[in-house]
Amino acid sequence: MVINAPRPKSGNQPMLGETSQKLSSFKERHIGPSSDDVKLMLEVLGYTNLDELIDQTVPQAIRLDRPLNLPPAETEYAALFKLKEIASKNQVFRSFIGMGYYDCITPPVIGRNILENPGWYTAYTPYQPEIAQGRLEALLNFQTMIIDLTGMEIANASLLDEATAAAEAMAMSYGVCKNKANSYFVSRDCHPQTIDVLQTRAKPLGINIIIGDHQNFSFDESEPVFGAIVQYPASDGTIYDYRAFIEKAHAEGALVTVAADPLSLTLLTPPGEFGADIVVGSTQRFGIPLGYGGPHAAYFATKEEYKRQVPGRIVGVSKDAQGKTALRLALQTREQHIRREKATSNICTAQVLLAVMASMYAVYHGPTGLKRIAENIHQLTAILAEGLKRLGYTISSEHFFDTLRVELGKRSLDEILKACETHNINIRVFDTTAVGISLDETTTEKDIIDLWQIFAQGDGFTLDELDVEKLRRSVSTAFRRTSTYLTHPIFNRYHSETELLRYLHKLETKDLSLTTSMIPLGSCTMKLNATSEMVPVTWTEFRKIHPFAPLSQTQGYQILFQQLEEWLAEITGFAGISLQPNAGSQGEYTGLLVIRQYHESRKEAHRNICLIPTSAHGTNPASAVMCGMKVVPVACDSEGNVDLNDLKAKAEKHKLELAALMVTYPSTHGVFEEQIQEICAVVHSHGGQVYMDGANMNAQVGLCRPGDIGADVCHLNLHKTFCIPHGGGGPGMGPIGVASHLVEFLPGHVVIGHGGKNQLATSNSLGAVSAAPWGSASILVISWMYIAMMGEAGLTEATKVAILNANYIAKRLEQYYPVLYKGKNGLIAHECILDLRSLKKSANIEIDDIAKRLMDYGFHAPTVSWPVAGTIMVEPTESESKEELDRFCQTMIAIRAEIAEIESGKMDTQDNVLKNAPHTAESLIIGEWNHPYSREQAAYPAPWTREHKFWPNVGRIDSAYGDRNFVCSCLPIDAYS
Repeated sequence: MVINAPRPKSGNQPMLGETSQKLSSFKERHIGPSSDDVKLMLEVLGYTNLDELIDQTVPQAIRLDRPLNLPPAETEYAALFKLKEIASKNQVFRSFIGMGYYDCITPPVIGRNILENPGWYTAYTPYQPEIAQGRLEALLNFQTMIIDLTGMEIANASLLDEATAAAEAMAMSYGVCKNKANSYFVSRDCHPQTIDVLQTRAKPLGINIIIGDHQNFSFDESEPVFGAIVQYPASDGTIYDYRAFIEKAHAEGALVTVAADPLSLTLLTPPGEFGADIVVGSTQRFGIPLGYGGPHAAYFATKEEYKRQVPGRIVGVSKDAQGKTALRLALQTREQHIRREKATSNICTAQVLLAVMASMYAVYHGPTGLKRIAENIHQLTAILAEGLKRLGYTISSEHFFDTLRVELGKRSLDEILKACETHNINIRVFDTTAVGISLDETTTEKDIIDLWQIFAQGDGFTLDELDVEKLRRSVSTAFRRTSTYLTHPIFNRYHSETELLRYLHKLETKDLSLTTSMIPLGSCTMKLNATSEMVPVTWTEFRKIHPFAPLSQTQGYQILFQQLEEWLAEITGFAGISLQPNAGSQGEYTGLLVIRQYHESRKEAHRNICLIPTSAHGTNPASAVMCGMKVVPVACDSEGNVDLNDLKAKAEKHKLELAALMVTYPSTHGVFEEQIQEICAVVHSHGGQVYMDGANMNAQVGLCRPGDIGADVCHLNLHKTFCIPHGGGGPGMGPIGVASHLVEFLPGHVVIGHGGKNQLATSNSLGAVSAAPWGSASILVISWMYIAMMGEAGLTEATKVAILNANYIAKRLEQYYPVLYKGKNGLIAHECILDLRSLKKSANIEIDDIAKRLMDYGFHAPTVSWPVAGTIMVEPTESESKEELDRFCQTMIAIRAEIAEIESGKMDTQDNVLKNAPHTAESLIIGEWNHPYSREQAAYPAPWTREHKFWPNVGRIDSAYGDRNFVCSCLPIDAYS
């Protein structure tokens, strides 16, 4: 659905500077507690006003002494109008560029009920699987779809984009190959952006990239390789038979990755049937808008023998306490970054929302529908090719699916491009002698005629002059797929909109999202994703633009990027911003690469030591290792702060090799460390750079700035602080800010050029870190809207209230659960850690028991056992009302009373409401009730559960059973009944 922004009537448009004064401000919608609530909460904490609390919480030495220099806040109405004006500067041409990106049709039932549905986009990563069975089933469908189409044995639940998925395949091949080589062969026929990202990723790992023609590459005579990657079909459209190449690679012990277009695999022999070890690609054309580059769900499929090396997440099948089939994240891929520097990838997220959409696209169309779409595209391509041949052009490939490389001969490229512009059409330019044309699901016969007219240059003909039926040919028998796919009933029963709508709604009701209750996850910042922020994502001017469209057609996007970069630079105190990293993990990686490149430019490439506090998020050490750095842990003191003496000792010991310190601020333990400036100074004095993890930026905005504190680089989780929704585990965005001396090292991009404001690629620029120049560009409108509507005052107040809400919860709960870490004045930042470790000894209650019991009360658990095992980290954000905070506190107090009954002996240590949680409706009504507590206590432990009850779909899941019996594709349909 495309929702147009309101357009004020002529002569009645409010002055944009006056809107915040005359109309209700957006910050009142975004911030949960009212002014009266804030007063009541401050009374509980013993403060008279909010500024007094903040003065006692945030160290004065780092406080920003002025308001942020941002435009005044807009109302929702005015901000949408202003953004619509910016969007109108984009020109939406018909795209035939290809290169892995295609226009497509999002079935409206999927667009409305998934993409635009907060029940899907506000859910969190499925770490609590009992209340995430809906999206886990959708992701299992996605994995099954990929397994079937690729002919491989297992698939993960998606990755970020095709290029980074290829890089993950290279890294995995490097890890599992046993021939000790350090070179990787990359076919020159891969997409340019994939080659660019592979080169960026290879360099810090010491991998030598060999780019060449797979048809002429000799494994015997060349430098030994541990792996290779080829494109299928090739970037220029050619379909190659890779069997001989793969056999030669295997003979040398190398692994072969095939980057494959999944739609083509409905017609072409799947890579798994001709020997591929890994298959990667993008599911963008399965109903996901172009969006100027994203977000789109990549896929990764491989052999089962590599299941423990697969990057990202795998959904697996298990069973619950009652023996019912249940799904959860499987193996150590569930949270690979807990392996820290031993992790094989730093990816801790996926593109869940987009993978769900892609899977439902396959569910809706089924195998017959997908094949019909693919055949129509291929047939139109064959018709186009024949017409171009009659016009005197040469088509490079005999075998193709949807893409043609057209040799221009004596025809002028400039004339062709001018004609394209006249018709509002974009094609790919290989060089001055050849162009590419890629067709897609939206292509019609009129498009074919328009393309002929462009190339005819006055000598055209009509469709009637061709024997169209004769040209509606099938793929050559040499490449034609003969095996079946998508045979599971799930892909063959929901083809009417009525049936699919009901299926989507059934899955949605199995998941707890922000539409149900607060999700108090520490470090994850689950705040309001306002509807007004989400609306522009679906505007045609943003969603229908190819990432490699000419910059002259994307002036609206360029204005958006420029303004967002300026705002983020002001908020962080940095000189330059790169919007390219399309996840927090990518931001970490990119930030460290910038530091690495900086040291190299100073002839100090030997600096490779990265100091990381033991409390750091596991992606930190994983990212450091991916950047070729060695991790040296730094201890934390009893208060959870970085141990300054240990830091000084480690910095001194490694002063000649020190590259960086990775530090989170406020700390991972949820406090503002008083010594943060001294920490940065110690690192700088020993030649290192300071990388600040921006996971906790929600406690800084408007109060202090990483660049002022002493950080040189910081990544920003736009899906946390700046309101892009988590989408059930993705999408995300992780742009980085850098100090002035690092600006020249920000990522470039081989297709477009440098991805920053008014910057050209220099000899020091990094290569691409994402497939698209500005990452998942279409969702940047969400953060633009948030900042525009909040303004300086709103953003700062949001930060203050986030800190207030967290301290309010800590104060209310401290007599029931010890608050593990506090700052100098007994206060915390925007999150608190509640210590539950003593309950194991006093009542045999473990952290999972409380997490599952929270579900019976209608809540998602906070972050469990991180950063300290046996604790929970609670982050309420500023968007939750006092009423909701009180409801959560009452729940935690009630659970503590239930534990007290176990401690007193009134309740059994094994058979109790916590050990048996969560309680499903089925468990309450089937069979005899033999528990020492009542059904009422199990199901309706609080008054609000009688008014509205969220029922977990399954009981507590047996994860160990699922790991012992690994299954990552759909079971027979009766397993779900």
